Amino acid sequence: MPALIETQFCQIAQPFALSDGSVLPGLCIAYEMWGTLNADKSNAIVLYHALSGSHHAAGLNPRIPGVEAFWQPEMHDGWWEEMIGPGKALDTNEFCIICANYLGGCYGTTGPASIRPETGKPWGSAFPRISAADQVKVTALLLDSLGIDVLHAVIGPSVGGLLALTFATRYPHRVKRVASIAAGFKTTVLNRLILFEQILAIENDPNFNGGDYYDDQPPLYGLALARMISHKTFVHLDAIERRARQDIVQDNDTLSWYRVRDQFQSYMLHQGKKFVRRFDANTYLRIIDMWSCYDAVIEGDAGSPRELLDRAAAAGQRWLVFSIDSDFCFYPEEQADLTLHLERADIQATQITVHSDKGHDSFLLEPHLYTPHISWLMKS
Repeated sequence: MPALIETQFCQIAQPFALSDGSVLPGLCIAYEMWGTLNADKSNAIVLYHALSGSHHAAGLNPRIPGVEAFWQPEMHDGWWEEMIGPGKALDTNEFCIICANYLGGCYGTTGPASIRPETGKPWGSAFPRISAADQVKVTALLLDSLGIDVLHAVIGPSVGGLLALTFATRYPHRVKRVASIAAGFKTTVLNRLILFEQILAIENDPNFNGGDYYDDQPPLYGLALARMISHKTFVHLDAIERRARQDIVQDNDTLSWYRVRDQFQSYMLHQGKKFVRRFDANTYLRIIDMWSCYDAVIEGDAGSPRELLDRAAAAGQRWLVFSIDSDFCFYPEEQADLTLHLERADIQATQITVHSDKGHDSFLLEPHLYTPHISWLMKS
C-alpha cells in the first residue's frame, strides 16, 4: 500500500509580479516532497506535472485542506507512483523529489478560485494570465524558501516538459540535468487550434459568466466538452477502442435531441463528465492559454534559439529527450526539433523514442519504458 503523504504549503508574503504586468499581493504554493534533502541540499529534483495533473505524484493523499470539492478519490493515489520511491527511476534513497501545483491551479496553489484579499471573494475573471516564465519564477521562489540553490535535475512530461525547458534556460546555473518527456520547443499551429477549440467550449457555456461563476453553477458542460476535445489527443485511438465499454449509456441531462450512437461516444462523454468533478474551468483556461502561447525563446527572454540554449551549454547541462512514436498531442517531430536546437548549441543531449500503442499517456501508463533511461541520467 502506498505511504501516506501530506501536501505542504509555502507562503510567499511579498507581491509577485507577472509577465503581463499584473501583480499578485502574495502567493500560496502547494507542493509535496519525497525523499530527504542531503546536508548541502544538492540532491533535489523538481518534477513538473502535466496539464490536468497535480503536485501529488506518489503516495496516498486522501485530503488537501481547502480543495476537498475537487480532490476526488481518483486523485488520492499519486500519478507517477511507479517512478518515485526507493530503487525506482527517481530513487528516494538518493534524491529528494519536489512537485508543486501550478500557479493558477485548483489544488492548493493560488488560483482563480482563491480568495482575493481586496474583495474577500474568489478572483474569478480578475485572476491574471499566466506564462511559463511566471511558473518557473514560482519554482525558484519555492526552492529559495527550501534553501536549495542548485537542482540535481528538473523533469517534466507533456506541458511539464515546456516548464522544464523554461526553468533550465531562465535559471541555467540552478540545474545540472534536464529530462523532457513528450514535449517540445514551441507550440505548433495544430495544438494552438485544438486548444482554441477548448477555450471556446468553456467560454460559450452559459454558466461561464466570464469566469465569475463561483457563487452559482460552474460551466460543467463547457469544461466537459473541452476535456473531450483534448482527451482524444492524449490517448491513442486504438486505446480508446479497447477501453470503450460495449454498453451505451444515454445521458438525457447533457443531450436533449441527440442520442448517443456507439460506445465510443459514450466513453468520451463519460471522460468529460468525470473530469469536471475534479478540475476548475478557470484553472484549465489559464494553463491551456499558457501552453497555447508557448515559445521557449520568448519565455526565456532570448533573441534566438541559439542565444537561449547557449546559457544551458555554458552551465554544462545534460539533457534527455523522450519521444513517443504514437503521440497525437506532442508529435515526435516536436522532440526532434528540440533536440536539433540542443545539438546546435553543443549541449550533451540524448533522444529516446518510446515505441508504444498508448499514445501521449504512455509516460503515465508504461513506467518501465522510461525507468532505465531516467535512472541513467540521474546517476550519470
